[in-house]
Amino acid sequence: MCPGQGAQRVGMGKDLAERFQEARETFAAIDDALDTRLSRLMWEGPEDELTQTHNTQPAILAHSVAVLAVVGKRLGSSGAAAGHSLGEYSAHVAAGTLTGVAAARLVRRRGELMFAAGQERPGAMAAVLGLPTAEVQDACDESSGPDGIAVPANLNAPDQTVISGDPIGVSRAGERCKARGAKRVIPLKVSGAFHSPLMAPAVDGLREALSQAEFADPAFPVVANASGEAVRTGVDAKRLLADQLTAPVRWVACMQAAARLSPEATFIEVGPGNVLAGLLKRIVPNAKAITLGTADEVERFLS
Repeated sequence: MCPGQGAQRVGMGKDLAERFQEARETFAAIDDALDTRLSRLMWEGPEDELTQTHNTQPAILAHSVAVLAVVGKRLGSSGAAAGHSLGEYSAHVAAGTLTGVAAARLVRRRGELMFAAGQERPGAMAAVLGLPTAEVQDACDESSGPDGIAVPANLNAPDQTVISGDPIGVSRAGERCKARGAKRVIPLKVSGAFHSPLMAPAVDGLREALSQAEFADPAFPVVANASGEAVRTGVDAKRLLADQLTAPVRWVACMQAAARLSPEATFIEVGPGNVLAGLLKRIVPNAKAITLGTADEVERFLS
């Protein structure tokens, strides 16, 4: 499992670079590929620059790929991989579909395109807690109109959904979710309405970037956000990564599909934070999960 936007923090990955040569080499290669000192921004900030979408996305991917570079040979035979939003690119690195450098270039471009789409048509997002997804969908349908839309964007857990769209639509939908019994509706600090129709202006540019990148067939299935189903070819991977921009992240379906593919497997969260391991417990209650993000966690795994 590979995390997405929101997992970033200043200092991320620094301990990995200090202890593991493979991590140092990964960060240096991505810095060179992007022609920027991304690693310095990750380790030193400033935070407001790190949280800009075009920086956040490659930073989180670089952290995940650095962990994979250190532990990859010890993971054994993987049954499947999945990543949340931009994390799907990291998952394809794990499966050998993409190199880490190619994935970093793609998510950098993805972040630039998403930021530009957000500037063209400003959007909003909000997390809805404690309300079934079907109820959130109904609230969004009731709240969408000519002056603004709202859609479920991240289906994170049975009772946790992020909504996305025009600010007025998201505001109305949030109020309707509260009226339906949501425990909390939390506005998110984002630069656009991700995973909604408002991202449509970014799709053609991303398709072009994907078409120019070299994709292999994954060594094991990667479960796609847009479909919740296993991807087994590089051609399908490109198509679904483009679809992902305007489609919801079907994370519940992704975790259920991964559990079906490998019923007895241990889920490993690779990269910063432990959000996905926490969500997994609410989706597949009996699943075992560990996190590999810090140098200490990696060393314990390797020992």
